[in-house]
Amino acid sequence: MADKLLRYTLRVDRFLFQKFRYIAESEGRSANREIEQYLKKRVAAYEKEFGPIPTETKE
Repeated sequence: MADKLLRYTLRVDRFLFQKFRYIAESEGRSANREIEQYLKKRVAAYEKEFGPIPTETKE
């Protein structure tokens, strides 16, 4: 069974990320979980406007 999680290296300004981490912690989340929440919201907003985004599924 393939791993559902994808590892992705993100390069971001150090000071911006420090502020982002502060926000995540104030929400009771890790920075990773906060990023995941933003991604989910953005994808949902896009799909609401333009319809479902097709994805590849390999079995």
